[in-house]
Amino acid sequence: MPFSCPRIGGNLPQVVLRQRRCVESTTNHVARFISSFSQSHDPLFYSPKNRSHVLKIASPSNFSTSPSHPLMEDPERLSLASLGDEAGRENYSRELDVAVRAVQIACWICQKVQDTLVFKTNDNNSSGSNDKRVYSKDDNSPVTIADWSVQATISWLLSESFGISNVSIVAEEDVHTLSKADGAGLLKAVVETVNEALSEAPRFGLMCPRENLGPKEVLEAIGRCNSAGRLNRKFWALDPVDGTLGFVRGDQYAVALSLIEDGKVILGVLGCPNYPMKKEWLSYHHRYHRIITKLTPPASESWDRGCILYAREGSGEAWMQPLLHKNKRLEWPNAAVPVRVSSIDDPALATFCEPVEKANSSHSFTAGLAHCVGLRKQPLRVYSMVKYAAIARGDAEIFMKFARAGYKEKIWDHAAGVVIVQEAGGVVTDARGRPLDFSKGIYLEGLDRGIIACSGAKLHERIIKAVDASWNSSCL
Repeated sequence: MPFSCPRIGGNLPQVVLRQRRCVESTTNHVARFISSFSQSHDPLFYSPKNRSHVLKIASPSNFSTSPSHPLMEDPERLSLASLGDEAGRENYSRELDVAVRAVQIACWICQKVQDTLVFKTNDNNSSGSNDKRVYSKDDNSPVTIADWSVQATISWLLSESFGISNVSIVAEEDVHTLSKADGAGLLKAVVETVNEALSEAPRFGLMCPRENLGPKEVLEAIGRCNSAGRLNRKFWALDPVDGTLGFVRGDQYAVALSLIEDGKVILGVLGCPNYPMKKEWLSYHHRYHRIITKLTPPASESWDRGCILYAREGSGEAWMQPLLHKNKRLEWPNAAVPVRVSSIDDPALATFCEPVEKANSSHSFTAGLAHCVGLRKQPLRVYSMVKYAAIARGDAEIFMKFARAGYKEKIWDHAAGVVIVQEAGGVVTDARGRPLDFSKGIYLEGLDRGIIACSGAKLHERIIKAVDASWNSSCL
């Protein structure tokens, strides 16, 4: 039987010398962060004497109240990272900065809503309550308060950070259900969740609104994420809760945000609230995490429930940081560690991921491919883009998805994960070995048969050959 993601800790191959590489690379990361900014900013501010100030987010009292400066008095000074050399082109450091902070807040929303969903729904069911917490969209897929709340929050933060006229967003959700006559209670809950989240923004180094948003402002924020019509040449792609079915079941899910320009994914941020920072915790079920948290909240040093991965195209680097714990302030770049794909290229030792749902992926075809290639381990079936995180971190080596006829992949379900895996050293293509095309609208048009992500070229090549040899006999 396939095993769930949190149970695989003891079965995954170890990556030799990875810890040493992480320590060395983290040191270089911090050094580049300091040196790159010291050349273009006040040298007194960035002197070794004041180094500690560079690595701390400004206090809320120092935040600008000007709408044109939604982050801090000098947003460029406290950029999240300086990834790679950006000679001759825009480096998108501020976009990455805001995106990671916004996804941190989004994960805070999701954890809060999921805990309420999992624990209180059980209590309500036992008492006979009919309190509805999960809703169905027109295509019968599930949606929750977290989906709309995250979309509204990130939309507002991006618009305030860069100006509404400068921000174009495509995203999963719309305002149809919230705008119905019988949706007043649901809309009220979303508005309350959004305002609670935005009130926490200063903890994450972002500005909060001067006053609470009303229903109109929240609906406008959600509605600005237009998924219809012609896309701008530069836009953000957002999946507020990728893997909603996993989310409502208390399982794995992700918040995915990416920036796409001229069909190329420029940066990606992937929040995985139930995926632990430390590999050792993978052997413990996430429900055990929640129980222990309620009984004796652990120290962040030993716990680190959830993580955020991010990367910028062309940097050759991918990074991971823990989710922010209660009453903590986001500091940077202290908490960041580099991630790298696994070095394993022997199929017999490799772990492969695939979607949980049979409706949009053929398990039988991937099982046949696994046998042909020589994969011996049971598949890791995981909800959401957490599969991309597993590849990028070296917890697994292969992700395969072959959708059934008629299913069309959406760009927000892959963009963030693709750039993170690629910058971590992996390979992501369609089943013919071609790069995924994000230039044709909200769907991955022209996708050849399926998607294959691997930790290295050798495994990738073997799977491509196996697909070619097996495809004509498949029923896809």
